[in-house]
Amino acid sequence: MASTPPRTALHLTATLLTASVALYMALVAFGNITDFGTNQQFVRHVLAMDTTFKDDDLMWRAITSKGLQDTAYVAIIVWETLAALALIYGTWLWFRRGDRDARRWSTYGLLMVMLLFGAGFIAIGGEWFAMWQSGDWNGLDAATRVFVFSGIVLLVNHLPGPTEP
Repeated sequence: MASTPPRTALHLTATLLTASVALYMALVAFGNITDFGTNQQFVRHVLAMDTTFKDDDLMWRAITSKGLQDTAYVAIIVWETLAALALIYGTWLWFRRGDRDARRWSTYGLLMVMLLFGAGFIAIGGEWFAMWQSGDWNGLDAATRVFVFSGIVLLVNHLPGPTEP
């Protein structure tokens, strides 16, 4: 069993910031599960590209099958839930020990969040499906906020502690 590292301000910061992202992702997943239809419409409109500029050079990318749209949405919810669970576990490990396992599990969860919001919403939703063109179904600002927040927490989690080189 690893020795317990000293409790420092950095340890407290990593614990509480990880907990903040864990709480956020748990609430997002819970909201999407309990109010399935609200963000289902968001995903459907983004994938269908029905509120973009209707450029013939882009519209071939649209996914109009409700089955494929809903499959994508369920996959997003599963990913959000797994990220939340990894972050909750990472938070618990930070709280208990603050060792390499805490850093590893927090990193897994934060990376999952950053991939979802960076690759999923900003790159694929924003660029591939031209979400940036929509006045009604544009989630780029929100996705960017979550991506940056998670990135900052990831950096804090990887700052060297007092016993690390």
